[in-house]
Order: sequence, then structure tokens, then C-alpha cells
Amino acid sequence: MAESGCSLVQDVTGGKTEEQKLVEQKRIELFEQIQAEQRKRREEMGGEIIRITLPDGNVKEGQRWLTTSLDIAREISKALAERAVVAEVNGVLWDMGRALEGDCSLKLFTFDSNEGRDTFWHSSAHILGEALEQQYNCKLCIGPCTTRGEGFYYDAYYGDLTLKEDHFTVIAKQVDKAVKEKQAFERIEVTRQQALEIFAENKFKASASHWRGQTDRESLQRVYGISFPDKKNLKEWLTLQEEAKQRDHRIVGLKQQLFFFHPLSPGTVFFSPYGTRIYNKLIEFIRTEYKKRGYEEVISPSIFNMQLWELSGHAANYKEHIFCFEVEKQEFGLKPMNCPGHCLLFDHSVRSYRGAEFSQIKEEVKGCLDFLEYAYNIFGFTYSLGLSTRPEKYLGDARTWERAENSLREALEAFGKPWKINHGDGAFYGPKIDITVCDAFKRTLQCATIQLDFQLPIRFKLKYSTEEAEVARPVVVHRAVLGSVERMFAVLLEHYAGKWPFWLSPRQAIVCPVSKKFTNYALKVKNIIHSAGFYVEADVSDRKIDKKVREAQVAQFNYILVVGEAEESSEMVNIRTRDNVVHGMKSVGALLEEFKAEAASFR
Repeated sequence: MAESGCSLVQDVTGGKTEEQKLVEQKRIELFEQIQAEQRKRREEMGGEIIRITLPDGNVKEGQRWLTTSLDIAREISKALAERAVVAEVNGVLWDMGRALEGDCSLKLFTFDSNEGRDTFWHSSAHILGEALEQQYNCKLCIGPCTTRGEGFYYDAYYGDLTLKEDHFTVIAKQVDKAVKEKQAFERIEVTRQQALEIFAENKFKASASHWRGQTDRESLQRVYGISFPDKKNLKEWLTLQEEAKQRDHRIVGLKQQLFFFHPLSPGTVFFSPYGTRIYNKLIEFIRTEYKKRGYEEVISPSIFNMQLWELSGHAANYKEHIFCFEVEKQEFGLKPMNCPGHCLLFDHSVRSYRGAEFSQIKEEVKGCLDFLEYAYNIFGFTYSLGLSTRPEKYLGDARTWERAENSLREALEAFGKPWKINHGDGAFYGPKIDITVCDAFKRTLQCATIQLDFQLPIRFKLKYSTEEAEVARPVVVHRAVLGSVERMFAVLLEHYAGKWPFWLSPRQAIVCPVSKKFTNYALKVKNIIHSAGFYVEADVSDRKIDKKVREAQVAQFNYILVVGEAEESSEMVNIRTRDNVVHGMKSVGALLEEFKAEAASFR
């Protein structure tokens, strides 16, 4: 144990072993050798004049295999060259220092774009990886930007060392050191054999075994980080993080008595009466919209024999995410999604439809997009759209995928909002439109999705009769607006910071009598408002009115209705809000009309 302790002290202080120095030197030599060979080859091949078309239609001239995106950025402006992080060449992301290979279209992205931000953070992950390797001689695994757009991470194997809070200060100093050295990001293309040679001492980079899929694999540790191009961005982010702590749904949810968790049912939610009011209101909202938009509701079982998931393809592609168990020597699974059960429902009855095929798909998807825009406008979200195309592992044939992707592309064009391509990010059964929500903290969250599925109807042999008496195959449009209601609940709780809009609030109003003398009138007002269908309480305690009002504001009641002698004699209430805005006297009838108008307009 003493020897292990000495070794740890050496690592923490940044000391390198001779073996580590030799490995590092070997890598550098191999890199520089390959880089020199490739540079010489480009110089021999290059020089031909090429045309580079910018987004505004302007054309720049360059030299094939010699001119880089950074060169073009410098021609445009010094400021752009300093801010540009990554380029897009003919629709493909391209390193700024990578030579252009022929006539092309060119876009340049700064940190303010998704492409620029993700590239900046991916590059930052490489700096983090260098710092971790230099400091702890760990074996690096993978280090991308996070999928949620909140920084980057690096997974690595540290042997017997367990990273703790104290290590992060050391890591941060090592990262700062690397940044101050202004090391260049340089790119080479290597063969598989060259890559194996460069990382021969790291089995996680070089091994042929699929260690990421093994349950008994070595224990890796993940270090997260976030970075920004200037201190102003960092300061803004730190401010948002501090505010986010105050809005954490787990804290605010307990404080507002909305829900709690219990170790006897880990990962599941116990909703209190207040929380259930919000949950039910969300369900009521979406159900009302279903009816308006011509949808019919169905209910399918929660548990199925695994044969269903084998037929659908989920067992082969998704089984590790299905909760499986055995009953009478048969394997069953708790459903993680509704669609296979819906296929059984569809197949149960004879179906006939007018056959509009792909134009119908376009209109259906467009309707889904209109639906989500309506809902997200009500919630106060902004959002972005992305078309996720065929992944490496997929069901069906490429031609069907191409037709499906074109259908979604046409629907997005008809919708008229900006969108981008997420190459290879589709589901295994079909392409999809991903909707990324931006909340009050500028955090990106995926809540909704629209997926086109040609494969499930084929696997379930679903069919319907057209008006021409022909048999046709339907297409499944998977659509979620809220997604998981529980998750949306948490997202909204943080988005609103617990200050629920009136229509969704579990505490819409509270009646506060100025003294015990007016308790009966307070209860009368409460009963009238309750009978009208609103959530209302009455504070008939013997506390002073200022204390009652303050506690009602802290509890986030939308309206505090103070009643005393003047209010009782005129059958009115004195209105103020949780933000301490005094609205003055109003009749109970007029107040109810105001409540109805607020609820109807989702305010």
C-alpha cells in the first residue's frame, strides 16, 4: 500500500515515468513522419486553381490541395479568421487548417453556432485528454462533446486511482498550462495499421475487442468539462449555473410539495396532490389537442411477451434498455414504447383508407410540426429542428430510407422554419425530425420527436384496403410532443422556476381574511371559486395579514385575495399577485371571468 501511495503522489504532482516519456516521443515522431509525407504529397499534387463559393454567392479562388478554409477566412476579414472554429465544405464539416480538394461550397462557423460550439468543445476534450494523460498516465478512451450541448468529457482508465474533488483543481491547472502554450491543432489521415502503431500502448484505443460492449470491462472514469472562447461567455455561464441550482426541479419540487422519491421505488415519482394537479393538467391539455386535431386515443398493455419485441426489431437493437423478467419459463418485457402494441391494435380490425401515400405523409408530418409549435409557444420554449438520417446500423433497404428522408425533408420545407441535417443520427427503423428545445437557461433539451417508420408495418405485415380495392402497406409516424410527461414536468418546473403560469398552476388563488371576523366570507369566496373549477385555498389562521400574504407569495399562489369589512359588504375581493402587484378591488364575478380568460389563453 505504501508503494501505491508513493506512485499516486508522483502522478498528482505531474511527474512522468521514463516509459511515459518514450511513448510520447514515439507518438510525436510517428505523427510528424506521416504529416511530412502527406504535406509533400499535397504539394506535388496541388496548385490547380479552384473556385470556392460562399453562402452569399461570392466566389473566391484558391489552389487545390494547398488553400485552407482558414486562408479564405483571412481573405474575408481578420476578425472572422480569429473567430471561425470549423468550416463546412460541400455539406461536410471540415477542419479550418485542412486543404480544400477541389471546387466547393464553403460555410464558416463561429462558436455562436451549434457546429462551431460542438467543434470547440470537441477540441477542448482533446486538451482535457492531454492534461489527464500528462498528469495521471491514464489510458484515454473517448472524448467527445456531450450530446446535450453542455460541454465535453473524456473517459479514461486510471488503474487503481479514484478521482476525487481534489484532483480537479490539479487537472484544471494542467489544462490552463496546455491552453497558454497555444498548441496548434494539426490533422493527419492514417490507416488502421498506422493508428494501431501510434496507440499500441493503449488497448482502449487500439484493441480489436469491443470493450465498450462488455459487462465485465474495466471500470472507466469520466471527467466533464466546459470551455468558452472568452471570459464574458464563461461569466454568463457561471451565472446561469448558479441560478440553475436555485431552480433544480428536485429542490423546488420538494419545496412546493409537488413530488418526492422513495428508496422502495427508485427512479419513480410519487406525485402529491399539488403535483398531480400539474400532471393532470398537462394530460388534459394534450388530450384536448388530440381531439381538436382528429386523433383517436387507444390504450395498450404495459407488458408483452418478448416475441413482440423480437418481431418489432427492438430486441435485437434495444434489449439492454428493456426491463425483462421471466413468467412460467417465458420471457416478458415492460414496454419502453407504445408502437409495437399499436401495430397489434391496427392489425386487429379491417382498415380502409383513401390512398394518398407520400403526399399524405408530408401533410401528416406537417400537422405534427404545427402541433408541437403550438404547444411549445404556449410553454414559452424556443426550439430548433434537425433531420436525422440513416445510421450505420439500420433495418430495411437504402432506397426506402431515401424515400422516407425525402418525405421528411419536404415536410420541413413546407413548415417554413430553419432546420439542419444530423447525418447518421436516425433511429434504426427510420429517419426522424429531432426537436431541440431551448429553455430559460439556454439549455438544449430534446422533448419532442417525429419519426417516419416504413419497417414496423413490414415486420408486422400490416395492410389496408384503398378505395380502388387494392391492398397497401401503411407507414407509421411516431410522434411525441410532451415526450415523457414526468420529464416534461421537470423541464417546465425549472423553466418557470416554480412560478407556474395560471392555467398550469396547482395554487391559482388563496383567500386571506384580515382577521377571524371575516373567516365565513373568506370561505364563501373560496367555495365560489372552487365551484367554478379553479384551485383555491383559504388561510383562516390567526396570523397577521402581512404574514399571510408573504407566505402566499413565497408559496407561488398566482393570486392573493384579501378580504375584510369593505370587501364583505360589497361582495368583492382585494387582489394582489405573488410579485406583490396590487390590483385593487374587484367583484368575485368579474374575477372569475378574468380567471376563465387567463386559463383559456394559457397565461
